[in-house]
Amino acid sequence: MYTPAEAAQVMKVRESWLRKKAAARLIPCTFVGRHLRFSEGDLEEIVRSGSRPPVTATPRLRTRRSNRT
Repeated sequence: MYTPAEAAQVMKVRESWLRKKAAARLIPCTFVGRHLRFSEGDLEEIVRSGSRPPVTATPRLRTRRSNRT
């Protein structure tokens, strides 16, 4: 089990970010009594939930400007 400080160091994020997300129940976490802790599985799930598939580049259509005088 990791403390918020240890988990933040492992994940390379701010401890305050982890604490805020955990308090809002937006990320998996465990409370041991009143102490916030993160398991290895919690950290893996946080990483997995934040991953996004690669985006392929799509050409942007340009609009023509009319010659108004």
